[in-house]
Amino acid sequence: MIPLRPYSAGEALLRWPLFPVLVRGPSMAPTLRHGDMLLVRRGGRPVRPGDVVVARFRSRPDLLVVKRVRRAQDGGWWLIGDNGLVVDDSRAYGVADVLGRVVCRYWPHPGRLSRPADAGDE
Repeated sequence: MIPLRPYSAGEALLRWPLFPVLVRGPSMAPTLRHGDMLLVRRGGRPVRPGDVVVARFRSRPDLLVVKRVRRAQDGGWWLIGDNGLVVDDSRAYGVADVLGRVVCRYWPHPGRLSRPADAGDE
């Protein structure tokens, strides 16, 4: 699981249209690594398969995670991690509710996140 901690003021940041998050854990490697800082947008264009998002699993509402969207399911989203060796995504916790879409990584290697070639494929 990649629990996320807001970079500063805490849960209040989640109410802003853009908010920072800090990645913890290996489940999104190699795309994201422990210690990466991300800028996340609430709203904007709709979420679609292949997007990297910040979400809460309905079965674990106390935990913020960053995962890749696989598909819409049961009024929420089925999310997976990029690291196939770590199974702490929708396969373990079920459907999630997306809080925002990752716009870019701003530390330590600034840049946009790429979409995998199989984004959204089953």
